[in-house]
Amino acid sequence: MNTIDAIKKRRSIKSFDPNYSFTVEEESELLNLVMLSPTAFNIQNWRFVVVRDQKLREQIREVSWGQSQVTDSSLFVIICADLKAWEKNPSRYWVNASKDVQGFVLPAIDDYYRNKDQVQRDEAFRSCGIAAQTLMLAAKGLGYDSCPMDGFDFQEVAKLIQLPNDHVIAMFVAVGKAVKEPWPRGGQLSMDEIVVQDRF
Repeated sequence: MNTIDAIKKRRSIKSFDPNYSFTVEEESELLNLVMLSPTAFNIQNWRFVVVRDQKLREQIREVSWGQSQVTDSSLFVIICADLKAWEKNPSRYWVNASKDVQGFVLPAIDDYYRNKDQVQRDEAFRSCGIAAQTLMLAAKGLGYDSCPMDGFDFQEVAKLIQLPNDHVIAMFVAVGKAVKEPWPRGGQLSMDEIVVQDRF
């Protein structure tokens, strides 16, 4: 499937076949594709918690409004971000760059993030949002369905997955085989209402 078709055909699926499993190769391919998502300064601050343990999935479902996607999807990913990725040996993000590039970028990373908690958090959510869309489009391109999710108790899920203190949860993405068609699109606003020319 080409990218334009994947964008047009991707829908948020609520009902997955609980008996369908990905092969190790399919899961690896999806995760490798999502790891190509861009991040500012290439800090790769996203972390993908792949929840395989069925008991843990059931516990997460209990604090996620009982949504069946949590337990029934073939691949259930909690997309998180390391807020302090920028200061954790940042030279590794630019190991393949020339010394000149490293000499410019590494101090810029420090200047951009140090003592700026809001910038760190904003960047975390931007990165995770891009990664989530990459995962959903890659899944569609490979013939699978997906659902982005945020209807859950963030604090309780953080406890269940033992989230480190310097990380945040952005969202869930459930991926699998749909067993029900999605609802018709709720209604798209017109381009005139959405697209602003030059300034508001």
